[in-house]
Amino acid sequence: MADIKDDIAAYEARHVELEAHNMSKWVLIHERELVGIYDSFEHAAEEAVRQFGRGPYLIRQIGAPPVVLPASVMYRPEYGPR
Repeated sequence: MADIKDDIAAYEARHVELEAHNMSKWVLIHERELVGIYDSFEHAAEEAVRQFGRGPYLIRQIGAPPVVLPASVMYRPEYGPR
């Protein structure tokens, strides 16, 4: 399974091409592969959940700066009791 950092790197490697043809649309990347380009975040998220469940996967608006979440709100799956 790829790490989300790999998906971010895959986006960054293609961002010039993506921005040239799809500015402001939403991209879905999973395991370093471009899954699709969508008109809205909602459509990208629906497809991501349908195909991959909880992820990880990257959904990013093409051309927008990356969003940095504080560690206190980042998703951390828990598997089993603490």
